[in-house]
Amino acid sequence: MPDEKFAPVRDLRIAVLFLTRLPVGRIAGLESGSLAGAAWAFPLAGLIVGGIAGGVLYGVAGTDISPLGCALAALAVQAFVTGALHEDGLADVADGIGGHDRDRTLEIMRDSRIGTYGVLALIFSVGLRTVMIAGIPGPGLALAVMIAAAMFSRGVLPAVMHWMTPARPDGLSKNAGTPDRVLVMVSAAIGAVALFTLLPLSVALAAVLLAVLAGGAVCRWAYVRLGGQTGDVLGAVQQVTEIAVYVAAAAGSSVFYV
Repeated sequence: MPDEKFAPVRDLRIAVLFLTRLPVGRIAGLESGSLAGAAWAFPLAGLIVGGIAGGVLYGVAGTDISPLGCALAALAVQAFVTGALHEDGLADVADGIGGHDRDRTLEIMRDSRIGTYGVLALIFSVGLRTVMIAGIPGPGLALAVMIAAAMFSRGVLPAVMHWMTPARPDGLSKNAGTPDRVLVMVSAAIGAVALFTLLPLSVALAAVLLAVLAGGAVCRWAYVRLGGQTGDVLGAVQQVTEIAVYVAAAAGSSVFYV
């Protein structure tokens, strides 16, 4: 809960448990609402995810595999590490667009089956990220971008959890609880520091602008259609925000050499 005693190591373990499939061992006292108190550590979980995926890209780049192949290998490992948690959310939100009203949209999003919109969303998401990462000059820079994207895109999620009420009376977003403003600011600050430290200023600013537009569009749709956020909405926000960072980095790749 947000009012629990600050326990950094425990919070990080909770964040990793929720956002990845990496083993963290048994966490004593874990209950509904514990995630909200650990929300500040989301970008640190992103550091682990981005570091592993970027490390794979860096290692594979030492072979004769093309940049596209290296990028795809890194994203495949990233999906394995996270259990494709956020990709699943993106696909469900995309399928939900076909719903004609709130109840039908929520029903579609909860359905475990994937529809045409969901398939296309995943194709475009993986395709865009693969092409953008491959367009970043050099595996070292690509590694830095992957870490920045993973941290920043997860650092914004607590803000969505705080300012948007859950759309359902049950489900992941309701059970997770609501992070308080301090935790929201800490999470956003960690993500922003990673972005502006690892990327040139102009690229980082462009990434923030694109992320606000893309993430804001998803949140606006969720507010109008659903009346709030769900776990799937959070996953979709993470995905489009991550893509925004990759697009900014690839578009501004020449800045890396300045």
